[in-house]
Amino acid sequence: MSEWKTVKLEEIASVIDSLHQTPSYSDLGLPMVRVTDIKKGKLNLTNTLKVSKEVFDKFSKNHTPKKGDILFSRVGSYGNTCIVDDETEFCLGQNTAFIVPNENSLFLYYFLNSPNGINEIESSVAGSTQPTVSLKSIKNFEIPQPPHREQKAIASVLSSLDDKIDLLHRQNNTLEYMTETLFRQWFVEEALEDWAFVELGEYVNCFNGVSYKSAELNPSKTAMVTLKSFDRNGGFRLDGFKEFTGRYKEQHVVVQGDLVVAHTDITQNAEVIGNPVLVVASPDYETIVISMDLVKVTSKFDWLSNEFLYRMMRTREFKEHCLGYSNGSTVLHLSKQAIPTYEFFLPPKEKIQSFTTIAKDMLGKKFKNIEQIQILEKLRDTLLPKLMSGEIRINNG
Repeated sequence: MSEWKTVKLEEIASVIDSLHQTPSYSDLGLPMVRVTDIKKGKLNLTNTLKVSKEVFDKFSKNHTPKKGDILFSRVGSYGNTCIVDDETEFCLGQNTAFIVPNENSLFLYYFLNSPNGINEIESSVAGSTQPTVSLKSIKNFEIPQPPHREQKAIASVLSSLDDKIDLLHRQNNTLEYMTETLFRQWFVEEALEDWAFVELGEYVNCFNGVSYKSAELNPSKTAMVTLKSFDRNGGFRLDGFKEFTGRYKEQHVVVQGDLVVAHTDITQNAEVIGNPVLVVASPDYETIVISMDLVKVTSKFDWLSNEFLYRMMRTREFKEHCLGYSNGSTVLHLSKQAIPTYEFFLPPKEKIQSFTTIAKDMLGKKFKNIEQIQILEKLRDTLLPKLMSGEIRINNG
């Protein structure tokens, strides 16, 4: 590592602040990126708030986002970063900043997400009520600088892993869309009037999750599915597991593919309550249980599959039904009667079974992709600190 040196971030990049103003938002307009839109190294424009062209131009005055820019959240949920990977038009809201590298954007991005980079960020935080990383602190981050060719080689190794992970995620999104489309076509668009109109409680059982104390959340080979396991946009989050050492009953145990519904919600817009997920297992745990904020839904009949029930519970009609059975102000709770009283048109068994055959095959492919994603993420996370510290060197020719 004799040829490695350490420099201040401001020597290799420009740091540009966003405006310290609260904008007026619009129903239509151009996207404004806030702290909440920067997640897991990705810029998620799906739920960004919109602003008028006038406001957009005002907030774009300091800098127009370009491919290769790094976005950095400074206040509240500080230290989240993502790299701009296309020319999508957006402006940056308050509590965020641009880091514009002179070159090798990916190397700097990966360093900021490495243990050493995170330590730089954590040691710069000021404030307790509203933790903040100042622009001055960002400029003073100490950044390792291997030779440029080695920087590119390191970034290439890590980004190739991320590219493979992204591809698998996109494949899973496609599988999800195909299954949803098939369900809508067969059971909504082609629904027949002579199908029986029934209550869900006649066909499923619901089991509450395990009640626990914070003292029981300790390192363990037993994991608990929690509200954090529910992605607000749908899907199961593996980082939502909590390790659990308390007692549980058989009814609390779930396995991969089991159907679970959120019975509590702490989001401002009731984004999670009533949402279903199909559990994804992790090789890190021997047993998985569900928390008291969830219920496990099991079919009373072999022909009525989790794949069918999950898709039905993902419909707007089921969500609206659950919202009607929710109560509470700060924390929403779903009535025990919500799921059993949901009414729907029951298709013929044969049609459900045909759908299940197709959906189960797609779900199997999705689970295999998730297994590959976990392997690649562990490899990336193992290599990242070793590459950034010089413990592992790349022969860059």
